Amino acid sequence: MRQLYIGGSWTASASDEPIDVVNPATEAVIDHVPAGHPADVRAAVEAAARAFPAWSGTAPAERAKLLGDAAELLRQRADDMAKTIATDMGSPLGFALKVQTLMPATVLASYAQLAESHPRESRVGNSLVVKEPVGVVAAITPWNYPLHQIICKVAPALAAGCTVVLKPSEVAPLAAYALAEIFDEVGLPPGVFNLVSGRGPVVGEALAAHPDVDMISFTGSTAAGRRVAALAAETVKRVALELGGKSANLILPDADLELAVKVGVANCFVNAGQTCSAWTRMLVHRDSYDDAVRMAVELARGYRVGDPFDESTRIGPLVSAAQRDRVVRYINRGQEEGARLVAGGTERPHERGFYVEPTVFAAVEPGMTIEQEEIFGPVLSLIPYTSEEQAVRIANGTKYGLAGAVWAGTEERALAVARRLRTGQVAINGGRFDPLAPFGGYKQSGVGRELGPYGLEEYLEVKALQL
Repeated sequence: MRQLYIGGSWTASASDEPIDVVNPATEAVIDHVPAGHPADVRAAVEAAARAFPAWSGTAPAERAKLLGDAAELLRQRADDMAKTIATDMGSPLGFALKVQTLMPATVLASYAQLAESHPRESRVGNSLVVKEPVGVVAAITPWNYPLHQIICKVAPALAAGCTVVLKPSEVAPLAAYALAEIFDEVGLPPGVFNLVSGRGPVVGEALAAHPDVDMISFTGSTAAGRRVAALAAETVKRVALELGGKSANLILPDADLELAVKVGVANCFVNAGQTCSAWTRMLVHRDSYDDAVRMAVELARGYRVGDPFDESTRIGPLVSAAQRDRVVRYINRGQEEGARLVAGGTERPHERGFYVEPTVFAAVEPGMTIEQEEIFGPVLSLIPYTSEEQAVRIANGTKYGLAGAVWAGTEERALAVARRLRTGQVAINGGRFDPLAPFGGYKQSGVGRELGPYGLEEYLEVKALQL
């Protein structure tokens, strides 16, 4: 069984219970990590608190160099990291390399730069306003982007001068261990970064409730986020939450329908649909609706489901049996409520592995379960509308507000509609994801922002010095 990384050393857990790490493509157990114990959390937080005064006082240039060295080492090990993620999480290898590994390396490098360049002082009236690191940060991260979501929290926290205790998802934890090895090799001072594996109700809750944790940054389900926030409120610690989504892909009548549907289907099915910002609702004008359904079905049938290490695979397995069963329940629920299954379904495409066929529903009406709730699988709902007002109302008609898209004949029109969407990020006519732009949600999709300078600001306190 692996160990924990606390105070600059690999350390045995106070818990002797192992957690199996399962390859979702083969269902084989490939590793074990400690279940973790509250005593491990206490030790890690103590190490982080001891390290904070020196690390927060370290010259920005020195912090920048360490983060830059780590980014370079991550790039050098990108192939191995991608294989790790493809094995314990199930992403197709090409996606695991380009998006799950090289994009986080880019983000890490961006924070190496921001560690030096981000302004920390300004003058307001007779005051000098300074920005200081918030303190000890607990980062709780999910399994769907097991390295990227870690980097989105750990990199800005370290750049700001904070120290970190990381609890990665126990479902796909191996990338976190590989990153800990990188931080150790580049010489990050002891206690600045700590890793405690384990389950949310034990390790996660202990971190959220610990009085010496100054901030908690959590990515996961909205239900779990509410629990984290409630525990954190007892000690009035800062909370950043990146939660669920049910993003709308709004295609206006004058848009390039074929392109909008093609890109929309790809966005919905990326990472086997296990993406919080996926455009899982496609809104199409009734005049074009049947054509859009036909296109979506043809496209879905072209997505090969299979082994993440097969170059022809476009959709790998879901991360676990529990996740597969969850998605199957939603597919059944969609049919029970009257939506029309036009592609995919609940049949297992392979004897072994947690696979689900890319699935498309037509005749989806606002208010249906599959239109309202986050499924987190390769399931697309096509929803007709008759007017722009109705389309905007449908797009805004869930408890979420994380991402979305608008397609129109002109950028000007698309922008006008995008400004009306209550969501944290909107792609205009297929604008690509920007890893340096702020990412986060409205409503129950979360609190705070990640990436770029906005992500760094989350880990800074503001102090006014009256002169």
